[in-house]
Amino acid sequence: MANWICDKCGYVLEAETPPEECPSCKKKCSFVDNSCYTPDCDGQKTDPRIRKR
Repeated sequence: MANWICDKCGYVLEAETPPEECPSCKKKCSFVDNSCYTPDCDGQKTDPRIRKR
């Protein structure tokens, strides 16, 4: 599963695909995949370099 972050409020969730509406801010958001795919993350599921815009 991937980790997703809401581009509006920063809510993070783990799911195969992101929802169309954020469960936190209740807005239609563009979720960004913030899963960590590199060794730089030191075993963390999310990439700390990817944050709310």
